Amino acid sequence: MVKQVRKVILVTGGTGLVGKGIQTVIAQEDKCPDEEWVFLSSKDANLLDEADTRRIFEKHQPTHVIHLAAMVGGLFHNMRANLDFFRNNMMMNDNVLKMSHEFEVKKVVSCLSTCIFPDKTTYPIDETMVHLGPPHDSNFGYSYAKRMIDVMNRGYAQQHGCQFTSVVPCNVFGPHDNFNMENGHVIPGLIHKAYLAKRDEKSFEIWGTGKPLRQFIYSLDLARLFVWVLREYTEVEPIILSVDEADEVPIGDVAQAILKAFDFQGDVIYLTDKADGQFKKTASNAKLRRYLPDFKFTPFSQAIQESVDWFKANYDSARK
Repeated sequence: MVKQVRKVILVTGGTGLVGKGIQTVIAQEDKCPDEEWVFLSSKDANLLDEADTRRIFEKHQPTHVIHLAAMVGGLFHNMRANLDFFRNNMMMNDNVLKMSHEFEVKKVVSCLSTCIFPDKTTYPIDETMVHLGPPHDSNFGYSYAKRMIDVMNRGYAQQHGCQFTSVVPCNVFGPHDNFNMENGHVIPGLIHKAYLAKRDEKSFEIWGTGKPLRQFIYSLDLARLFVWVLREYTEVEPIILSVDEADEVPIGDVAQAILKAFDFQGDVIYLTDKADGQFKKTASNAKLRRYLPDFKFTPFSQAIQESVDWFKANYDSARK
């Protein structure tokens, strides 16, 4: 009888949106007896510091790593601090991958973003197009830092035989998100705005025209796909984790879905003098569908309703 080797899976950024989603999926749906999951928060280690990153690897001795930790923010935060986004994410990513190699981690799955793709491109974008031109100027610092994970993954594979890979989610939302209205992402920011507008009986304001198109993935769906990638996906090349192209929606329709979930009856105002950002970044999930042709994504309206309900129930403790 072959003795099972226990896996220790270290999740950086483990208390954020995607980390909480993975925690939920592992606890409720997909627990394996040979896996020990360790979810790190920023309080456990400063991943910008190499010595502190080494300390946390020494403590937990991971066999696998899911690297979610990052400096993240919405459009306007990125526009104000592109250098900070580049430097902090580069340092964090380099430390995590360096320690993963040093401690002989069997597999690392890092999280990228669809914003890494070229601004001037053809659609839909796919995994072969990551480095074919500069990203949108609004968030070039974050985008280039994330692209470099793919470069490092290829380098570690070529030079050391490491199984380091990455996933590229479309826009993620769900329970445990950061609902900050200025520095957060679009759906949690709109949810927080809608909550306050209904509570205070004020009009609801949308920054921009509402016309840009986006694909959104529910955090629990992304969590299920992350677990699959960790256990089954063997390529070094990244894989896009996104809903289908047909599920792309205008920001204005997203806002209306949120307002419906709140049963908001007030006025809606579009502040068209505010920047829209990139108009579209349609991603192809054809590669994912080749692996998982029958994967079922949570319907968008259901996922929005569950996210709104979570925020209302956890308003006092939610990140805002």
